[in-house]
Amino acid sequence: MLIIALTSFVGTHFLLSHPFRAPLVKALGANGFLGLYSLVALGTFVWVVQAFGAAPTAMPLWAAGDGLWALASALMLIGSVLFVGSLFGNPALPGPPGKINTARPAHGVFTITRHPMMWGFALWALVHLLVSPQPKVLALTLAIGFLAIFGSVGQDAKKAALMGDGWRDWSSRTSFLPFGNQISGKSSWATAWPGRTVALAGILLWLVATYLHPMLGAPVAGIWRWMGS
Repeated sequence: MLIIALTSFVGTHFLLSHPFRAPLVKALGANGFLGLYSLVALGTFVWVVQAFGAAPTAMPLWAAGDGLWALASALMLIGSVLFVGSLFGNPALPGPPGKINTARPAHGVFTITRHPMMWGFALWALVHLLVSPQPKVLALTLAIGFLAIFGSVGQDAKKAALMGDGWRDWSSRTSFLPFGNQISGKSSWATAWPGRTVALAGILLWLVATYLHPMLGAPVAGIWRWMGS
């Protein structure tokens, strides 16, 4: 049931974002399509949550020691900063005429990747797979990771078709992979700093989310795992 729910959640995202989007927008209008998309996404997400809770818990495929937990915590901190930063001034969002501001240089987390929110979700999936390697978590994390990565690929293709040279100019100045421009030498590592506000907000989100982890029935996570030990 969990696999069926995840397939529905991921599949409807791709279908509504790509092949069904144009005809549905034409039939329902932009607001009507947004309402349908949100309703389907919420309904399938609730189904996933219920199916995940009902799925049996099994023995993990490997033991997650302190080293793996430390790596996972660091990756989740990066993911938190990327997610928060994606909410601040995305220069690739179209304005009223449907054009992006191609003259504006990449800034904040967009100097790290042009898909910071999706990579935040992908890192969340990877982290939970590393520290909780049991079948139902494997199914969930692979589905979320697949949606995040291939959803980003689909976004690039769709925006290139809709926005043409504006999107191609923007994407040529940004990186799909996190830190791609810095690793390749196209940009200096100083450009990877997301800004003080985003960094502090990302750290706060990471601290709060990991603090609440055991209250959700999950293991103690983040720095709280070692606090008081």
